[in-house]
Amino acid sequence: MSTRRYEQRARAEEAGKTRRRIVDAVVERLRAAPAEPISVERIADMAGVARSTVYAIFGSRAGLFDGVGQDLGERLGYRRLVEASHQPDARDAFRGGLVAASEMLAGERDIWRALHSMAKLDEDAVGGAVARREEERAAAMARIAGRLHDQGHLRPGVSVEEAGDVLWLITSFESFDLLYSGRGLPLDAVVERLTQTAERALMTP
Repeated sequence: MSTRRYEQRARAEEAGKTRRRIVDAVVERLRAAPAEPISVERIADMAGVARSTVYAIFGSRAGLFDGVGQDLGERLGYRRLVEASHQPDARDAFRGGLVAASEMLAGERDIWRALHSMAKLDEDAVGGAVARREEERAAAMARIAGRLHDQGHLRPGVSVEEAGDVLWLITSFESFDLLYSGRGLPLDAVVERLTQTAERALMTP
């Protein structure tokens, strides 16, 4: 390996480690003080970097929280969610996707709760990051609803639009957390309740 390529790889590895420290600092802060606003200065100090470094890596506070959400997803099994959603049968895709998504939420429930709660208080940064993930989820549920219709799984009289809205509601963090934290149900029971609700409301027997 040439000296130049070695230096480039070393810089890339160091940048990755720096990014990791910054994301870990945000997660640590969310865990320790979920109700407090998060400042870039505080995160930079916790990560042992300059404030400008945070902006150089993430671009903005909104970019920082986008990065945190992306990291959580990758670490908690977003790939399994994508794979499940591509199963040929739309009902299997919905069930598998709901299992994978629920496992992701349960894996860091307190962090997801903090992000969703803070979204209402910090609409530009945290709120924007959460909203973008919600838009992605809504689009995914619309696609599943369309596939359910095309494969003849929707009950007579249930439109694709209605099915997409109901699936979006059922797969929300709030629906998950009302059962998981509010009712104290184990994860498998939460998944079963949500799956049955969707199937009974929208799908043929």
